[in-house]
Amino acid sequence: MQIQVVRNILEANERIAQELKKMFLERKILVLNLMSSPGAGKTTTLERTLADLKNEFKMAVIEGDVQTNNDARRVAATGAQAIQINTDGGCHLDSSMVLEAVNKMDLNGVDILFVENVGNLVCPAEFTVGEDYKVTILSVTEGDDKPEKYPLIFAESKVMILNKIDLLPYVDFSVEKASNFAKSLNPDIDIFPVSARTGEGLNAWYDWLRQEVKKKKEN
Repeated sequence: MQIQVVRNILEANERIAQELKKMFLERKILVLNLMSSPGAGKTTTLERTLADLKNEFKMAVIEGDVQTNNDARRVAATGAQAIQINTDGGCHLDSSMVLEAVNKMDLNGVDILFVENVGNLVCPAEFTVGEDYKVTILSVTEGDDKPEKYPLIFAESKVMILNKIDLLPYVDFSVEKASNFAKSLNPDIDIFPVSARTGEGLNAWYDWLRQEVKKKKEN
């Protein structure tokens, strides 16, 4: 009985996710599901991206947190449209939450919609929210074995952003080891070592975004 209930939850989520995916395809909006553990730098990376690319793209953000609207206020300060979802204890966003948020947004002319998921390396990987791609942010302060310990989220992600590389001289972290773990799970994953604080490496991430927006517009 429990297995059936879990299956029903996932199937219901997937149905709504497919509706969202169709809507985003019709509007030619690139949708990225940003995931990481707490403190990896999701919001800082997002802030920097929104600020640096605001003259190129119209971008919007759905912010997922257990409580507070702190992150939504931070990204809104860049000029991007932002809406907050509080899960009140839930460890991830699901497609019904995202649908409710999307219905409150103005998506006219939006090129990129970022869905910043709740900080967690387990639950978010299980639930699609209509995204084109999952993007996982791993910071060098977390340990280079995270892809090995939490394989699903890295196996499901199109991109791994390796953040806080400015701290590499001060931590015991092997970029090669973390990258090899991720590649063993997902040979097609794109890996971008960056520092959201200093800006190092972000141009490669931005070029990837430009490429994917172009592809979405051409579909």
